Amino acid sequence: MNEIEIIYSKEGFIFSKNSKNNYSLTFEMENKSIIISKIIDFSLVKLIYDLNGDIYEKVELQKINDTEAVMNLLMKHLFEEIGLPQRFSYVHVIKQVQENKVSFVSQSIYYERPEGMPENAEQMPIKKLICDCNIITPHRVAFSCSIIFEDHMIIPKFSEKMIGLILFKIFNRVKQFIENVRI
Repeated sequence: MNEIEIIYSKEGFIFSKNSKNNYSLTFEMENKSIIISKIIDFSLVKLIYDLNGDIYEKVELQKINDTEAVMNLLMKHLFEEIGLPQRFSYVHVIKQVQENKVSFVSQSIYYERPEGMPENAEQMPIKKLICDCNIITPHRVAFSCSIIFEDHMIIPKFSEKMIGLILFKIFNRVKQFIENVRI
């Protein structure tokens, strides 16, 4: 696959497939009432999941220090009726700060299974998830995320559009929340 395939596009949110097991999503948010660039940290990452209780059953963020955290996320069993397993993510996240850019780089933790995961839940095999927060102005940030799954991950074609819709719901809620904050 040499061409990028747009899977889902709506209201400035674009979810695309770059190659096998390599996806990206982009969107922007702006709020002239707050300095968005100052709130890009692990609490913003947790907010993403806290605003989506209908999608996530469990969200735990253990901050190691200002630049590292471990996240444990259990999705609700959304696709049980079509035979897909419930999924969880257990990732190590590193925050990297550069001029006009904050990045969150995540990789799956495979050497242990987090406590409290349902026995039948399967781990999302995330090779690397990079979310770049490009600061256009202090009030406007462009998000660009790259999601690369391990080679053995099989993502059925029919589920890609559903994944795009779920990702849109997740990030659109955060965008609306941030854009509607008034101070």
